[in-house]
Amino acid sequence: MKIYTKTGDKGATGLFGGTRVDKDDVRVECYGTFDEVNSFIGLLRSKLPVDHAWQERLHEIQMLFMNMMSHLATPSTATKPNTAPLPVDGAVMCEGWIDELEAQAGPSDYFLLPGGTEVSAFCHVVRTQVRRGERLLVRLMKEDTVDPSILSFVNRLSDLFFAMARAEMAGAGVSEERWNSFLYKKKKRRS
Repeated sequence: MKIYTKTGDKGATGLFGGTRVDKDDVRVECYGTFDEVNSFIGLLRSKLPVDHAWQERLHEIQMLFMNMMSHLATPSTATKPNTAPLPVDGAVMCEGWIDELEAQAGPSDYFLLPGGTEVSAFCHVVRTQVRRGERLLVRLMKEDTVDPSILSFVNRLSDLFFAMARAEMAGAGVSEERWNSFLYKKKKRRS
């Protein structure tokens, strides 16, 4: 089979189960955005040494993304079940890694200007792409059923890449450029 099928030449694409939708459908926008995220995670991995402590975990996240995207490409009306694993423990995995990273960099009370090192800047790019995907995911969830583990995983993933950016900067001895303190932290201090 050739890579080009010509079936999308009129602006439609196939979903899991055979349904066809326009390529600008919110479902396609959603899993397409996460495909971009996965590609940037791959780019981030290419910037890290092959024996870097993050490599294995980032690979695991990429694998979770592939399965998650297949679920996002599966409408609730699909006649056959999608048997790809869901990221049911994805949020907990991210939380554990965030806790480890914050132990290295310390807790954060501030919004930061993205940048620092090349690796931390890539982490911020992934963080913002994940948030864009999350917004599309919420739109999709208004139209069709999506397993709640996907939204929890995606929400935590953005926090993870923020923590990764901070840990990278701390490890490189680069100072964070603070913008403003987190509003919820201000409220806690006033109480």
